[in-house]
Amino acid sequence: MQDKIWLSLPHMGGTEINFVNEAFATNWIAQLGPHVNGFESDLKSYLGNTVEVAALNSGTAALHLSLVILGVQAGDEVICQSMTFSASANPIRYQGATPVFIDSEPDTWNLCPVALEEAIKDRIQKGKKPKAIIAVHLFGMPFKIDEIQAVAQKYDIPIVEDSAEALGSFYKGKACGTFGKISVLSFNGNKIITTSGGGALVSSDPEVKNKAVFLSTQARDAAPHYQHSEIGYNYRMSNVCAGIGRGQMQVLDQHVQLRRSMHFFYQELFKPYPSVQLFTEPNSDYHSNHWLSAITIDAAQSNGKTAEQLRIHLEKVNIESRPLWKPMHMQPVFATYPYYGGTTAQDLFEKGLCLPSGSSLTTEERNRIAQAVHEFFA
Repeated sequence: MQDKIWLSLPHMGGTEINFVNEAFATNWIAQLGPHVNGFESDLKSYLGNTVEVAALNSGTAALHLSLVILGVQAGDEVICQSMTFSASANPIRYQGATPVFIDSEPDTWNLCPVALEEAIKDRIQKGKKPKAIIAVHLFGMPFKIDEIQAVAQKYDIPIVEDSAEALGSFYKGKACGTFGKISVLSFNGNKIITTSGGGALVSSDPEVKNKAVFLSTQARDAAPHYQHSEIGYNYRMSNVCAGIGRGQMQVLDQHVQLRRSMHFFYQELFKPYPSVQLFTEPNSDYHSNHWLSAITIDAAQSNGKTAEQLRIHLEKVNIESRPLWKPMHMQPVFATYPYYGGTTAQDLFEKGLCLPSGSSLTTEERNRIAQAVHEFFA
């Protein structure tokens, strides 16, 4: 059996070890230190110097603190894109709040502006104005930012921008991760860059960053003894992980370019197969990092061949692929919560597949993928 081709592996640039060694040599092995400060500065510079950044130990922690800072409490409601990973929705329940799930639209597979406004109107009519909107850039594709922002501003509801998959993506030339009242990044092992585990909270408001740092370090008051007036969390990034991140920042643009080249590889690969649609930018306003390349297969055009059949075929030749995120409103744990929209997210889930997209994939591995695809459709 040939070596496994994975969906999205970590990809080291080579200089990460220098930063890690420096952390060890100086004994900065704590959840603060010069690499944490440096990594935050690197991210701020990359995002355009219009924001402040708090480095945390996961993207989920950043989402949770976003809701805490926005005042979400038990009994509140928070709108959340349904087609996403569960980490987008779980923090709503951490706070004892109710998630209200929204369907996707077919252009970006993200939050549908029409269903969003319908939901807000209905929740207000029911006496429950949502406290926040969690909007996701799915697989690195920017959501319809102008339309979503217009709805959010109309009803004065803050956006939490889940940019966990979209570092290196842009909308109208502006970096994803800078569009929300609070924005969130992830540096999990499968992301465009990694700190092994890690995330960041981003905001244009310095007070939001300061609050995030305070809450993520157990909310210790300024006193010579340990004094706490608020509930805190152990969410700060370690200096060692931040060192990895500093090295990864040096290859971020290269990783984005390589992920995008995988997208263009699939563009050519699927040209002979009209039943296959590759997930791509709707127009030139959108610039996706193509963190994951994804397709849908129309079984009516493919003689009954489905995305699930392709996944099984690839698995037999040791190539990993994965269904699209199963929408949150279809998950057992969230099935009883409100949902607004049609069947776009469900249809995408049933027809879609994520393909190997890593920035370290070789020409030989691409050839294996191409051969397997051609064998499947032959």
